[in-house]
Amino acid sequence: MKHATLAAMLAAAFLNSTAATAQPASGPVERVATFHDAMPTGVTVAPNGRIFVNYPRWGDDVPFTVAEIRGGKAVPYPDAAVNRADPGNPGGSLLSVQSVVADARNRLWMLDTAAPGFRTPVAGGAKLVAVDLATDRIIRTIVVPPEAALPTTYLNDVRFDLRQGAEGVAYITDSSVSGPGGIIVVDLATGRTLRRLSGHPSTSPEPGFQAVIEGQAMMARPADGAPQPFRVASDGIALSADGQTLYYCALSSRRLYAVPTAALRDPALSEEDLAALVVDLGEKGASDGLEADDKGRVYAGDYEHNAIRRLEQGRWSTVVEGPEILWPDTLSVGPDGYLYFTANQLHRQAGFNGGRDLRQKPYQLLRVRIDAGPVLLK
Repeated sequence: MKHATLAAMLAAAFLNSTAATAQPASGPVERVATFHDAMPTGVTVAPNGRIFVNYPRWGDDVPFTVAEIRGGKAVPYPDAAVNRADPGNPGGSLLSVQSVVADARNRLWMLDTAAPGFRTPVAGGAKLVAVDLATDRIIRTIVVPPEAALPTTYLNDVRFDLRQGAEGVAYITDSSVSGPGGIIVVDLATGRTLRRLSGHPSTSPEPGFQAVIEGQAMMARPADGAPQPFRVASDGIALSADGQTLYYCALSSRRLYAVPTAALRDPALSEEDLAALVVDLGEKGASDGLEADDKGRVYAGDYEHNAIRRLEQGRWSTVVEGPEILWPDTLSVGPDGYLYFTANQLHRQAGFNGGRDLRQKPYQLLRVRIDAGPVLLK
C-alpha cells in the first residue's frame, strides 16, 4: 500500500504538467575542457570540485577509458595500468567505462560495461568499481552477475543512495540495443542485485520513435548496407532530492518516467505490481542524460534541439540551447552551482552516416550556472 501511495502522490504532482516552454537560460554556456582525441560520454564533479570523464571503447583509439581533468587536460585515472583493457582479467581491468559518478563519501564509481563496441559483455567484466578520492586507490569492485547483466545488457548510467541498507544502493540503467532494457538495483554492502522492469514499456524504445538531428533522421547507416532503425532502451537516470523517486528514460524516446525507489528495492514486490507503480510524466524531448538538483528539479538533454531542459513544478523550460551543444550526453551537477555536460557529436559517428565520420574535433565539456547543488544522499 505504501508503494502505491507514493506513486499516486507522484502522479498527482505532475497531473497539470504542460508542454515545455522556452524561458531565459540560467546562464551562458561556459567551456570547461576540450577533447582532441577520443570521444567522451560521461562526466562527474566530486564534492571537492575534481572533474572526471570517461571514454567508452566504441571504435575510437581509447588509451584510457577514465580520466581526471587536470589543468584542462585529461589524465588517466586512477592510473594508466588499470585502464589497459585485459579480457583475461575482466574483474581487474577497465574494459569500457560508460559512466563515472562521484558519491557523497568522496568516492568515484566507474561503471564498466565490459562491452566494447556494444558487443556481448565479457564474462565477469560488467562491474562497478569504486576509487577512494583521498588516496586515488581502488577500494571496491562489484561484479554484476549474469542474472542481472544479460548477454544483451549494456550498463549505461548509475545513481546512488547511500542511506539505504548497510552501505547504500546503486540504480543502473540497461540501455540494450538488442534486448530488454531495465533497471538494475545493487546492494553495495553485499553485491546482491535485482533486475527490475526488464522489458517494460517504460524501459524500452518508444514505438514508432524517430529522432531527427541536424535535419536528418538518425538511423544506423553502415557503409555497405541498408539503413536500419536505431533503437536504444533505458538510458538516462536521476534520483529525486529526497531519494524517494527514480526518474528514467529510454534514449529512443521523448518521454520521462518515474517510479518509487522503495518499490524498486523491494524483492517481495512482483514485477506486475511494480509496473503498476510506474508513472508516465509525459514528453520532455529526446534525451541521453538526466540529472536532478537539491532543489527538486530534474534536467534532461534534448539532443534533437541542442538544448538542456529543466522540469520544475510540473513544467518544462529550456535552460540553455545553442549550436555548440551537439548531442548533450551525461549531465552532472557540481558543488559550485553549475550543471556540467559533455557535447560529443555522437550522432555524427560513421555508423550513422554511411561509414563517414562527420565529427569535428574538439569535443567539449560545457557547463551552465543553475545556482543549485547536487543530490548527495548519505
